[in-house]
Amino acid sequence: MEIWINPACSKCRGALTILDAEGAEYTVRRYLDDVPSEDEIRDVLGRLGLEPWDITRTQEADAKELGLKEWPRDATARDRWITALATHPKLIQRPIITADDGTAVVARTEDAVRGTLPN
Repeated sequence: MEIWINPACSKCRGALTILDAEGAEYTVRRYLDDVPSEDEIRDVLGRLGLEPWDITRTQEADAKELGLKEWPRDATARDRWITALATHPKLIQRPIITADDGTAVVARTEDAVRGTLPN
């Protein structure tokens, strides 16, 4: 599995603590340094079963500067949102875990993190 993190984020650090305590094998991706491409974001969205606006941090300064709250949230604007996430990775909700079984989760809670672990 892979986990997209921002090391400054307490939710990310908490997720890593849980994964380590459970002995999980994972790869860390510091997505602010290793920015996901638009195709990678599309793939993760498909795995999450979410739309780009569902994983966008709309309170970030970049979001306010772009006026994201005013953007349409429909199929016609989907690519525009994905481009914004790839261009401004701080806008991506975190942490995101992509599991080996093809699923993914925005792992902001302990239960969400544990749900990615093999039974």
